[in-house]
Amino acid sequence: MQKRGKRPAGAPDKNLARPVTKVGVVGAGLMASQLALLFLRRLEVPVVLTDIDQERVDKGVGYVHAEIDKLLGKGRINQDKANRLKALVTGVLDKAEGFADADFVIEAVFEEIGVKQQVFAEVEAVAPAHAILATNTSSLSVTEMASKLKHPERVVGFHFFNPVAILPLLEIVRGEQTDDASLATAFAVAKKLKKTAVLVKDAPAFVVNRILTRFMGEIQNVIDEGTPVEVAEKAVEPLGLPMSPLVLLELVGPAIGLHVSETLHGAFPDRFTVSPNLKRVVEAGKRGFYVYDSGKPELDPEVAALLQQGDAVLTEEQVRARVLDAVAQEIGLMLDEGVVAEAQDIDLCLITGAGWPFHLGGITPYLDREGVSERVNGKTFLAPGVASVPA
Repeated sequence: MQKRGKRPAGAPDKNLARPVTKVGVVGAGLMASQLALLFLRRLEVPVVLTDIDQERVDKGVGYVHAEIDKLLGKGRINQDKANRLKALVTGVLDKAEGFADADFVIEAVFEEIGVKQQVFAEVEAVAPAHAILATNTSSLSVTEMASKLKHPERVVGFHFFNPVAILPLLEIVRGEQTDDASLATAFAVAKKLKKTAVLVKDAPAFVVNRILTRFMGEIQNVIDEGTPVEVAEKAVEPLGLPMSPLVLLELVGPAIGLHVSETLHGAFPDRFTVSPNLKRVVEAGKRGFYVYDSGKPELDPEVAALLQQGDAVLTEEQVRARVLDAVAQEIGLMLDEGVVAEAQDIDLCLITGAGWPFHLGGITPYLDREGVSERVNGKTFLAPGVASVPA
C-alpha cells in the first residue's frame, strides 16, 4: 500500500511542479484552520487566512496558535520553532492584501457551487497568474467550479479528510481543463504535507464519499423500509469498520451526509436515494441518531419518534448482502468510468481515507473473496492470485 501511495498512478512529471513559498486559505472555520495548521507545519512558509469578518479570522488564527502551543507543551517543538510558526500565520479580511503574492490558494468554504465560483473569481482577480487555486470540495464538480474563470487550467481538487492531521488520504482531482503543471504542483505539495495522494477523475463525490454514500444509503434504505436500526447497524459488523454507519454519520454530520446524498441523487437518481428519515433528523436539528447516557450509543428517543418506517423487515444477513451488492456495483461502475486507474486505488482510498481495515486487504479483494464481485458484476475486481496492493 505504501509503495502504491508513493508512486501515484497518473501523476504528471514532478519536474513540472512550481515552488510554493506562500499559501492562502479562504475560510477560517474548523476545516480551514486545520488546513492552515497542516500547511504551516509541513511547508513552514507564510500562511494567510481570510474570512467574511474579523471575528472569524481571529478565531481561525487563534486556533492555529493554540495548536502550536499544544505541540510546544508536549515537547514536540521548541520555543524558537513555536515562535517562528506563529509569526508565519496571519489573518486578513482583504483578499488582495493576503493573496497578491501567494503561490497556492485553497478554499474551504460552504459546499455550494455558486459560493465557491464567487470565491474563485475573487481570488483569481488578486492572486498571481501562476498561483494554483485548490478546492477542498467533498462532492462538487471541480470543472464547473473553474468554468467561469479566465484561467480554469490552474484549478485542482484537493480533498482532505477529517480530521486533517490524522487521515492520510488526499484525493487530487483533475478538472477537464486542469493542466499538467498545476497537477504536478498539487502532487508536490501533497508529498510535502506527507499525505497519500490519489489521482481522481472529476466525477460526483470522487471516490471515498461516493462509496460511503452508497454504503450508508443502503443502510438508510433498509431502515426506511422497516428493518430495526440496531439490526441494520449490526449487519455490517463483520466488515470490521472502525465505527458503525450511524456513528460515522454523526462524525460526518447528518446535514453534510444529506447534502452529499442529494448531490449524488442528482447525478445518479437510479442508485442514490435521499432518505426521508435522514431529512427529518436534519430538519429537527439532531446531530445524530444516538444518545450516550450510559457511555454506549442508544437510539435517541426523539429520533425514534421521528422515524417513519415500512413493514419490510430484513435479517442481518439480508442487510449485509444488500449493502455489499450495492458497493460492488458502485465500484464496478467507477472503474468503468475511469474515476481511478485501478481497483487498488479504490482500496488505497478507503484504507487511508475511511479507515477500512487494512488487514482485510482492502474492499475489492474482500468482495472478491466473498463472491460478491462475481455475483454482481460477473467478474472479480482483481485477477486470480493478485494481491490487492503490491507487497
